Amino acid sequence: MNIIIVGCGKVGTTLLGQLSSEKHNITVIDQDPNRISSITNEFDVMGFCGNGVSYQTLTEAGIKSCQLLIAVTGSDEQNLLCCMIAKRATGCKTIAQVRDPVYASELSFLKDGLELSMIINPANTAADEIARVFQFPGALKIDSFSGGRAELYHFRVTAESPLCGHSIMDLRTDYLQNVLVCTVRRGDDAIIPGGRFVFRENDTIGVVASRKDAIRFLKKLGIVSGRVRNALIVGGGNLSFYLAKRLIGTGISTTIVDHDFARCEELSGQLPEATILHGDPTEHTFLDQLRLENYQGFASLTGLDEENILLSLYARTQSDAKIVTKINRISFRSVISSMDLDTIINPQVLTADTILKFVRSMNKAAGSNMESLYTLEDGKAEALEFLINEDSDVTGISLKDLKLKDNTLICNIVRNGKSILPSGNDTLEKGDRVIIVMANRHISDIREILA
Repeated sequence: MNIIIVGCGKVGTTLLGQLSSEKHNITVIDQDPNRISSITNEFDVMGFCGNGVSYQTLTEAGIKSCQLLIAVTGSDEQNLLCCMIAKRATGCKTIAQVRDPVYASELSFLKDGLELSMIINPANTAADEIARVFQFPGALKIDSFSGGRAELYHFRVTAESPLCGHSIMDLRTDYLQNVLVCTVRRGDDAIIPGGRFVFRENDTIGVVASRKDAIRFLKKLGIVSGRVRNALIVGGGNLSFYLAKRLIGTGISTTIVDHDFARCEELSGQLPEATILHGDPTEHTFLDQLRLENYQGFASLTGLDEENILLSLYARTQSDAKIVTKINRISFRSVISSMDLDTIINPQVLTADTILKFVRSMNKAAGSNMESLYTLEDGKAEALEFLINEDSDVTGISLKDLKLKDNTLICNIVRNGKSILPSGNDTLEKGDRVIIVMANRHISDIREILA
């Protein structure tokens, strides 16, 4: 597929890293020649230095043969205008990044009026992710499918965990009833485990279960599963605004701290139900005054990775709160993961997943729609949701008789609104929503799971 990406910032670069591995013909446009030089040296892509709003620049970049244009510059208005010009020029599909909360209530109007295929908002997407883990703080991460009817929960195995040193087969009766272990991250490896797999300390496991069974599972492991009652958010950016709106809407008392007095005044007007505090969160005395031990949720969401990491590490020494750390740069992911920061949020990766799902869906066959996609274990595995539109080679056959590709697991079936943890005797049927986990492979259609 011929794809043009306008804007080589954090989102554009993260997206490029994912799409370039899937054999698309990609052209990037940016006004910074240093960014273009860095991108073209690292990736096998064409680069053009120029303004993506310019019809001439788009023409030189190949808009006439482009199937998809993705505008992710730092300007919402430039992204919208770029997509509008591309749509008028060729009729290609377009995706625009729109981040400003001013447009939050107008996204449907903009999407329909400008004939956009999709509008993305990294801060909004990240806020959804953080809100989920604050509702279920025992999990490191929660991937939601089928409108929340099925969820993939990620946990870390500690030395004290009753799972440690035991196989999945041995744990089925006492701990894994109605719980399916789908993925394990061990060091740099992503594993789709079988029944003989033995858990070790520091394994990160992903399990599919209903919310009720997941709570029961956590209680057996001695992990608190009730939602947080109050939360402290450090940083007053757009992500903090979107997150606070969600937390307040679910009854969670929310406090935001920011060093910019003007921004605090703005947030006070936008979020009258929240407590807004002005101060420098990097000052030790100010942090002590906040009394971190009184909060059950803590999110460090400033614009600096280093600051977020240090604040989260300090919070761990002062509180038993559920801690969330925003990280923008992913180049030092292995170092960051070794710090045991609890939940790490990368808005760019979450946004790239959303776009990647759309790109894959453009290549789909008629038999299924890709409804959700999450990259797991630093991109080594994926969790995908498909809606089966018609009978095919995967339907009407017992799962135990389906010949699946290696490192492929059918984790869940949602049928008529009901979540089913599949057994070997279950079948896939037309109308089902099916959750698949795969390692080391990319697919666009559910029939691609067959060997």
